[in-house]
Formats: sequence, structure tokens, C-alpha cells
Amino acid sequence: MPMIATAFETVMIICFGLSWPFSVYKSWKSRTAKGKSLQFEIFLWIGYVFGIAKNFVLYANGTNSWIFFLGWGFYFVNFAMITVDMILYFRNARLDKLAMK
Repeated sequence: MPMIATAFETVMIICFGLSWPFSVYKSWKSRTAKGKSLQFEIFLWIGYVFGIAKNFVLYANGTNSWIFFLGWGFYFVNFAMITVDMILYFRNARLDKLAMK
């Protein structure tokens, strides 16, 4: 993969990564699952799994630039953040059910 393409992808992943803490914070503070889409987060989560898998394939084929490793790290951070947000979705959905009683 050309280095510029890897750089573009890294910037994309960094931008996504900067938005996830806001989503997690909102999920934590709001204590409600209203307005959240679990299906949307699942598809993003699956996308990150495939992004990580792509990086393993590239690494196995000899790609090892510093930009590549930076992008790889952000894939893992984003994957962790969306996992936390999905866990909070389930917590908040439970809290929503309790509030309706």
C-alpha cells in the first residue's frame, strides 16, 4: 500500500478516535440508551475488526512504516472505545427499563 494511502487512513482513524471519547462520555453521563443505535455500533465494531485484520495482513507482507504502526495503534484504541460504548449501551438500556417501572 502506498505510504500516502496509509497516511490518509491513519488520519481518518485518528479523527474517528477523537470522537469516541465524546460518545463514551455522553453515554456515561446521560444514563439512557435513547438516541443510541446498537446496530450502528456493532457494524462499526465489525469494521474495526476488519481494519485490524487488514493491518495484520499488511504486516505479514512486510509493511512496517511508522505511519503504519501509528494507524494500527489507533485501530486498537478505537476498537476498545467502541467496546466500552457498547457496554454502556447495555447498562443504559437496563437503566431505562428500571426507570419505566
